[in-house]
Parts: sequence; C-alpha cells; structure tokens
Amino acid sequence: MMKNKITILFTLSVITMMGITSCSKKLDEVLPQDAISKDQALKDPNAARTLYHGIYARFKAYNSTLFQLGEMRSDIWVDGLFTESADGGLKNLYTHNISATNVPFSNWAGFYNLIYNMNNVIKIIPQSPLPADERDRILAEVYGLRAYIYYLMVQTWGNVPLNTEPVETINNAAETYKHRTGADTVMAQVKSDIEKSLQLFGPSNVIAGGKRVYWNRIATLVLKGDVFNWTGTHMGGGAADFTTAKNALMEVKNLQGATLDLQANYADIFDPNKKNNNKEIIFAVNYEIQQGENGIFGSFRVNPIQAASLSLAQAPTPTVASVYPYVNGANRVGINPTLFPVLTGAPADQRISNSIKVMYNTSSPYAVRGVMLTKFIGTTAGTTQVYNNDYPIYRFADVLLLLAEAKSKLGEDPSAEINAIRLRAYGGAAPVFTNGSITQNQEAVLDEYLREFIGEGKRWLALRRAGDNFVYAKMNPVYLSPATQAKFLLPISQSMIANDPLLVQTPGY
Repeated sequence: MMKNKITILFTLSVITMMGITSCSKKLDEVLPQDAISKDQALKDPNAARTLYHGIYARFKAYNSTLFQLGEMRSDIWVDGLFTESADGGLKNLYTHNISATNVPFSNWAGFYNLIYNMNNVIKIIPQSPLPADERDRILAEVYGLRAYIYYLMVQTWGNVPLNTEPVETINNAAETYKHRTGADTVMAQVKSDIEKSLQLFGPSNVIAGGKRVYWNRIATLVLKGDVFNWTGTHMGGGAADFTTAKNALMEVKNLQGATLDLQANYADIFDPNKKNNNKEIIFAVNYEIQQGENGIFGSFRVNPIQAASLSLAQAPTPTVASVYPYVNGANRVGINPTLFPVLTGAPADQRISNSIKVMYNTSSPYAVRGVMLTKFIGTTAGTTQVYNNDYPIYRFADVLLLLAEAKSKLGEDPSAEINAIRLRAYGGAAPVFTNGSITQNQEAVLDEYLREFIGEGKRWLALRRAGDNFVYAKMNPVYLSPATQAKFLLPISQSMIANDPLLVQTPGY
C-alpha cells in the first residue's frame, strides 16, 4: 500500500481526528491553496511566521465554544426573561438537557484541529530559519496555548485522546483511531507544557506593547494557578497543589503596577478604543473593524425593531435604540430570575451596570421585558453596530480571584484579594470582607466570580473548580442535582464512537 506523506503544516480548513474513512486518503486534496507547506516553513522565515500567526487565527474561531463551555451550564442564564423565542442550543446547556443522543459538542468541539496545528508549530519552528530568540518565544506561546486547550478539554470530557505529535503520514483509517487517555495523564502533559512554556519564555514578564492578544509568560503563570487549583481539588493534589497555585499567582500579583493592575473604571477593560496597553488584560482574543467581529452574543442582544420599543428605565424613555442605535441580534437568553435582584440590588456595582442592561416595556407599569448583555456591545461605524470588543481569556481580576481561591483552600486569609475586587466594584460603598471559614471564603470568591465575569466564560468552570458541593448549591436542582443523576462531564456522540472503535462513551451515559 502506498504511503501518503502530509506536507501541509497549517490551514484554516477543518481536519477532524475522526473524519478519515478511506485508506491512504490524500488530505492535501481538501486544503486551500494558501496553506503553508513544511518545506516553505523550513526555508522561509516569513512562511514560518505565517504558520505561527495562523495559530491565533484558528484559536479565534473557537471563541463561541470557549464561552459556552465555560459559562452556559452555570446558574447565570437559567430560565431568565427574554423577548423572543428561546435559543434551543443554549437552553439545552443551561437546563442540562444532555444525553448520549443529545450531545452539545460533537467531535471534541473541533479542538483537535487546533491541537494538530499547534503540534505542527511545535515540531517545525525549531527547524525554521527564524532567530533563536523568536523561535523560543513562539514555542513558549504555543506550549501555553496547547496547555490551556487540553486543560479545558479535561474539565469538559475528563479522559480525552492525547496527541502531542503532528500527523506526518497516514497508511489507513485505523491509524487515526485513538483511545481516550486518562485525565491524570493528560493533566501531567498540561503541567509539562506549562513548565516548558515558562522555561522558553525565560525570566522576562514583559507583555509586548500594544494590544495584549498574544500569549505571554504572565498568562502561563495564571494558567498554572488555574490548573493547580483544579488538580488540588479534583485530582488528589491537595495542599501541595494549592501551594503551587498560590506561588504562581503571587508571582503575578507582585508585578502589580502601572502596566498590570485592575482598571479603576470597569468599562475600560472592554472598551474597543482602549485596547492598547490595557493594564488589566493579560491575554485576549482580538477583534477589529473589518477583521472579524465578536458575534458570539447575538442571542443576548435585541433586534432594531425591539430596540425602538423597549426602554432602559421604568419610563417611556430612553429606548434601547436611543443608546444603542444600530444594535442587532435576537434576545433569546435572559438572566436567571433568582440572581436578577441579587445582581441589580444595592449597593450599586459598576460591574453589573457595565455588563447588562435591563429592558422594560415603554408603557405603564413598565414591566421588565428582558435583559441585554452589553459588555461586548462594541462601537458604531457609520450606521452599523460593530462588535469589536476583545474577548479576555485572562485578566488581572483572574489573578486576584484565583489567588483568593488558592488561599481559601489552604485555610489562609483571602480578604486582601477579595476586598481589592470589591473596592473597584463598589467604590466607597464596598462591603468589607472579613476572613471566615474555608467554606465562607470560597463562597465569597464565587460571589465575586459571578459578578466579575458575566459573559466571559468563567462561571461554570469556577463552580466546578470549587468542588461538586458548590456546584449543587448554586444550580437549580430541577436541572442539576444528585437526584437527577447529574453528570458534570459531557458525552461524546454516537457517530464518534462509530467512526473510531477505540473510543468509549463518557461514564454515566
């Protein structure tokens, strides 16, 4: 049988791990002509750079998936008021209507396409003609990004196939079959990638000037804190892992200053006109006018007709259209009615007022009609609403709350970090947090997560990382409880199992 060698290193097309069904299929037949070949990247530094920049183009394509996996199964968006019909796919997530025949993310959510491109970069960049320091920086970034993706996959599915080498040749379909690797082994690889990233970055914590849309050493340190908080809770790491998390996060906190800090004005974090050297951002997905928009929140907005018929106050005016004249979307998701009065009550929290807007009828008694997510409302260009907000993956508030979490789990006092977050949120009216029991401290951390990161894909993962009891305490028991045989991990589809005889279903499905 003839062996077909794969020479394509990077492409924006989707090559799925389970999608090869015929012997010696030529994958390059389905690739676009502008793909970068191995030979090009080995000879031309600009081709190697294109290979590297392509990782970020691919990563950007997963933004909606990152948000949904990180937030939509949490307590934020459950059965809230909205003005149109429900978004069925998102409703399945927040009602946990998930089964072996109702799988929300098939084919591992497409993450292996991204991982394969990362593996290619890790393989080829050391052999490229790029300067040594540039090669090291690129590799440091990609190791960090790969660790981030595999960590998210373990949080989502538990055991997942582990692939760290590029696909060089395929003789037959059977060579694409992969067992699900144990979560402990995958997390060991995640931790190894984190250490490799830190080693390659070297001691410098400088974030390149301009927009913070490239992975950096600080992002790797924050990821390390995130990961070790998880393994300390769920994988037997205990105090040793919580201490490792705390030390990594303290290293970042100690950098607090003019270039890394909380923004005094919460809205400035997300302002499309304040992206350059935004001191709170550590790493974000970039969106620019005429370069692709942050369109993942269409179901959390309203359409222009609604905008003219809904008010932003319990009065006939101002209408939504007077504030957001060109907003477009379909209001199909609303804030959990249990959380709604908690989030909007006194004292005034600038995080809430700069994340959501309550919409009312324009006639008496001005009843609440729904809630619109405005954190990523973008700007206007001519007569068009442009959703050009960057989407944060990590920012300085993550550092403080992950550090507070690690301290809480170690039985230490997290009040400094919690109070710093509250002071920015409430100003002089900030309720002062006083150190309590481990459970009380963790509850306070989760309360700040709820308010701080609405729409940023953090709440579900924060609840999971805190521990199963905290998840059950926050969720509607109709949808998620021990009595409902709740399953935290997602199933894989029947087609995946049919296409790969080595795959087994997630336990419980």
